[in-house]
Amino acid sequence: MSQVDQPSNRPGERAASETEAALLEQVCAAIHSRTPLAIQGGGSKSFLGHSVPGEQLDISPHRGIVTYDPTELVITVRAGTRLSTLEAELDAQGQMLAFEPPHFSDRATVGGMLASGLSGPRRPWTGSARDLVLGTRVITGQGKLLRFGGEVMKNVAGYDLSRLLVGSYGTLGIITEASMKVLPKPRASAHLSLEMDPGAALQKLSEWGQKPLPITAACHDGNALHLRLEGGTGSVKDAAELLGGNELDPVFWTQLRELTLPFFSDPRPLWRLSLPNNSTLLNTEGDELIDWGGAQRWLKTDMSEQAVQQLALSLGGHATCYTPGHSEYPFQPLPPLLMKHHQQLKHKLDPAAIFNLGRLYALL
Repeated sequence: MSQVDQPSNRPGERAASETEAALLEQVCAAIHSRTPLAIQGGGSKSFLGHSVPGEQLDISPHRGIVTYDPTELVITVRAGTRLSTLEAELDAQGQMLAFEPPHFSDRATVGGMLASGLSGPRRPWTGSARDLVLGTRVITGQGKLLRFGGEVMKNVAGYDLSRLLVGSYGTLGIITEASMKVLPKPRASAHLSLEMDPGAALQKLSEWGQKPLPITAACHDGNALHLRLEGGTGSVKDAAELLGGNELDPVFWTQLRELTLPFFSDPRPLWRLSLPNNSTLLNTEGDELIDWGGAQRWLKTDMSEQAVQQLALSLGGHATCYTPGHSEYPFQPLPPLLMKHHQQLKHKLDPAAIFNLGRLYALL
């Protein structure tokens, strides 16, 4: 019943492993019976979006690092691999995932990392998860195991489909394996805290963006602007002396990434607003934390979901609700034409409509 598509004589093609074949078999059976599947790895991102009905498809047994060449800065890893395992392997070679993905749990997997497409504080300076995925192996809605992309940046065959799957929350296909670009860890770093109000911080960040400063994270928590500098020893030292401020505990960036700063303990609903990086202060009801140098805002507010989403839309962005069960539309509603394109894409890639149905939007 299973079908593994492998172009003949292509270098590097591999037969499905036992765990991958088992996943494929379950998908094929679900397609045949039109049984919806709820895809899950570690469950660390399950609070985002709507809950998914159906038979559970657990990717966590499909784990392990397939290939890793530190000299080429490329790693290929199975989707059920714990994110902590992957990062430990990279750290041992002095390398890292440049987009600094959040975990939210010690059970976080590579599959969940890619399905959610989330990135941490370093994202504006080094790129997103989508930017650094080179290729994937995917179980499709036609019951096939296919490979897209490759293991080098210049290999663009099928590259866009791999990127499309990142951030799709499992609604278009099941990523079983991914090849990713990694980067060397910086040789030096400095962590600074500068006392200034949010408006002044946004102005300064705009000015500093025109200068060759080694900033790789910038956050205003309502009281001060916090900066991370990374790069060569000399450039980090010179920039730290130029910017001044007080020393900041580097654990701040982990707490920001994992949403464990005191700001996030506020019982009000949490919204993430993705905005153009030159956006002004929100100046609305609630408390705002500025991340990504201004391009990402975290908002704690009792405002209605319609008001928050309209605010994000008016600024040229979109809003996502991070509080489970609070919003009827946890992801910003799409304009009719864009929704039509999404529905057509879903039908094309998942014609039986079995993959994480309704996770993002109704019938998607």
